[in-house]
Amino acid sequence: MNSPGMIIDAHHHLWDPAQGEYPWMTGRFAPLRRAYTPADLLPELTAHGVHATVVVQARADVRETQDLLALAARHPVLAGVVGWVDLTAARVDRQLEALRAGYGGQRMVGVRHDVSSEPDPGWLLRSGVQRGLDAVADAGLAFDLEVTPRELPAAARVAAAHPDLRFVLDHLGKPPVAAGGSALWRRGFAALAALGNVWCKLSGLVTEADWARWTDADLAPYLAAAMARFGPGRLLFGSDWPVCTLASSYGQVLAAVRGSVPPPDHEKIFWLNASAVYRLDVGALVAAGPARARGGSDD
Repeated sequence: MNSPGMIIDAHHHLWDPAQGEYPWMTGRFAPLRRAYTPADLLPELTAHGVHATVVVQARADVRETQDLLALAARHPVLAGVVGWVDLTAARVDRQLEALRAGYGGQRMVGVRHDVSSEPDPGWLLRSGVQRGLDAVADAGLAFDLEVTPRELPAAARVAAAHPDLRFVLDHLGKPPVAAGGSALWRRGFAALAALGNVWCKLSGLVTEADWARWTDADLAPYLAAAMARFGPGRLLFGSDWPVCTLASSYGQVLAAVRGSVPPPDHEKIFWLNASAVYRLDVGALVAAGPARARGGSDD
């Protein structure tokens, strides 16, 4: 198996349910209702030669973002934080300024909101939300799209209306892998991919597949579609750890993506694209070396 060399995991999570409510951790996701800390993550990164990561919010609460920024300040391996702000607030710019001025604020690289949890599939099109996205763009940050096929049409319209904002589609827009895909997903995915200011994370597919029986062959058509639509210049690897552990190991997710990427494209997909879209300090990452030497404290 070819090694991609340097690796940036562009999508994982850390959380502690004792610090706030995670309403989505119910049903099949209930096993995730426990703390996941850098001490849990670091062995995975060490085992698989991951140099740096981008940690992504999982709760609609500025306090969680502050906690993640504080962790990033203490753990250099956490090279970037995609946090949360209230996009509909009158002064989103002040929220962003406060976060970036706080402890670890220099590690904030993007914003995300769970659009799929909104009852309105056109939530992104609301004028208040679009003003919030303008503030994200003005701050020089990226915006992660957490959407399902239902919200893909609105996401494409919003991305087209904000050409100065870097959008990152999480988990390929959550295609229904277990059901064999859908025309709705294919149309929406193609529409987003046609926009040059949209990137896509090769992440989250194992939990859209059959958790107990998925194989690399089940994921292959979606990974191939991403390569065909976005090309190697706008794709990023993400583990979606620890959510992925419901269906696979960290190593299995990495291997599935690695096996789908032609060796000449490894460098772009496994670290260069993440460093570009999130504006990470690649020079510092290279100088620091793999994650095993940069664990920080145990929290």
